[in-house]
Amino acid sequence: MKLSLAVPLSCSLLSSLLLSACSWLPSRARDEAEAAARVEAARQPAPRTVAADGTPLVRFDGVEIEKVPFQAGVSSVTVERMARQHDCVGGLGAGLVSAPGPVEIYRMACDNGKVFMARCELRQCKAM
Repeated sequence: MKLSLAVPLSCSLLSSLLLSACSWLPSRARDEAEAAARVEAARQPAPRTVAADGTPLVRFDGVEIEKVPFQAGVSSVTVERMARQHDCVGGLGAGLVSAPGPVEIYRMACDNGKVFMARCELRQCKAM
C-alpha cells in the first residue's frame, strides 16, 4: 500500500476508535436521569399495609381493594327481607355501598359465603 493512502486510512481508523471509546464512557445526562429517578422513588410514600380501621389490606394483581365501611341505609331492612327470600342470612345486614340519594346500592354478605346485592330507586328495591 502506498504511504499516501496509509496516512489518511490510519487517521480515519484512529478517529473512529476514539469516537467509539467515547460511547463507552457514562454520559452525564444518563447519570443525572438515574439520580433524579432515585430521588423520585425515595419521595414516594411507603405502601400501606393496613386500612384506616386497622384491618389488613387486600391486594389483587397489585391493585389495592378498597374496603367500604358498613353503613346502614334507608332501605336496609327491605333489602335484608329480600335477601332472606334468596336464602341469604347473617352478617351485619344490608349495608349501603353507594352514596345516599334517590338511587342506592346495598350489599349483604351471607353466612354461606354468597353476596346479595340490591339496587333501590326511591325505596323501590330490586335484586341485582
